[in-house]
Amino acid sequence: MCLKNRTKEYTEICWVQTERLEQAVKRADTILIGAGAGLSASAGLTYSGPRFDRYFSDFHQKYGIADMYSGGFYPYDTLEEYWAWWSRHISCNRYVNAPLPVYQTLLELVKNRDYFVLTTNVDHQFQRAGFDKKRLFYTQGDYGLWQCSRACHPRTYDNQDAVAQMMAQQRDMKIPSELIPRCNVCGAPMTINLRCDDTFVQDEGWFSAQSRYADFVRRNRKGRILYLELGVGNNTPAIIKYPFWNYTMENPNAIYACVNLGQAYAPKEIAERSICLDGDIGRILSELKQKAVS
Repeated sequence: MCLKNRTKEYTEICWVQTERLEQAVKRADTILIGAGAGLSASAGLTYSGPRFDRYFSDFHQKYGIADMYSGGFYPYDTLEEYWAWWSRHISCNRYVNAPLPVYQTLLELVKNRDYFVLTTNVDHQFQRAGFDKKRLFYTQGDYGLWQCSRACHPRTYDNQDAVAQMMAQQRDMKIPSELIPRCNVCGAPMTINLRCDDTFVQDEGWFSAQSRYADFVRRNRKGRILYLELGVGNNTPAIIKYPFWNYTMENPNAIYACVNLGQAYAPKEIAERSICLDGDIGRILSELKQKAVS
């Protein structure tokens, strides 16, 4: 009986919070979306389990690697093997649409609104779903870009064709040596444009997106804005979570919403203007979409 009571209570709380979020979306003049890895996980881009086994069972068997995240840090013996891993990782996470239409559902909710997206995701799923490129700021890089591993110059390079060749020609968990990408300035090996250390290249496109984001924040500091945080964990809270809390605290017209499976919370200082939904992001967004069209 205790379990039933708790389940009913939880369901009622979820329903109330979903209703509050529906109203917050409708009333907001602007929406700033902050998206983390949980959004892509909800869309089916999972890094472990059957999806990992489908693409990396040979790496698991040889090295005991258990998921895509840890495999990215493995000290492979050769660049040929390193790029066999990474070309698969990039191919299945950057150059395919997510299995579930979570990003498309989100776009349906905001496409006719004044919105902007700040994301730590590097899988390009926002653009693949049709979001306006000029309303996106990928702070942590892009799986679809190379950069010099020494960061000898501030440019990035599209890697789609190179990744396709690596995928087509790799054998026995290695790519041909001639496909190893090298910097055309200093000759060092290239690497993926990901913020892992102080060699991360912030190119012209990155700074342009940063400027558009800063302008959006500046223009909407005092208006009726919804800070909609989706799937943001605690690895890099200073990029999305903490700023969203501070912006909400400074603006009495702002609403903070956090949708995250297992990590939905807000500080007490903004509790009355916070909406926290602990659940699957895709399901909750789908409910909001259904309410919007009914």
